[in-house]
Amino acid sequence: MGGQNLWWSYWYFHFPNYAFSVLFWTLVGRFMFAVFLPPDSPNYIYRWFRRLTEWLMRPVEFVTHPIMPAVVLPLVAAFWVAVARVAFFMAMYAAGLTPRAPVAG
Repeated sequence: MGGQNLWWSYWYFHFPNYAFSVLFWTLVGRFMFAVFLPPDSPNYIYRWFRRLTEWLMRPVEFVTHPIMPAVVLPLVAAFWVAVARVAFFMAMYAAGLTPRAPVAG
């Protein structure tokens, strides 16, 4: 199979995997901005990071112990996204729905 054909033949794996990756790095970016900027900052990148991840922050804040500072919650959410991404990969791999490296020899 060619490179392009390999990618499109597994689109159902690549698109969610990419979405998990974007969400993870957006949460890391939100954390990095939160360290240096106040929550009501006019910085447009930080505002978009907050807007894109706010839907996930509410449930994470609900299940996370109140002793955690609010500034660390994006990292907690990023951890759960990473766990979900690994679980997604394991489920897809077990079902035989991921691209596999060709066997040498």
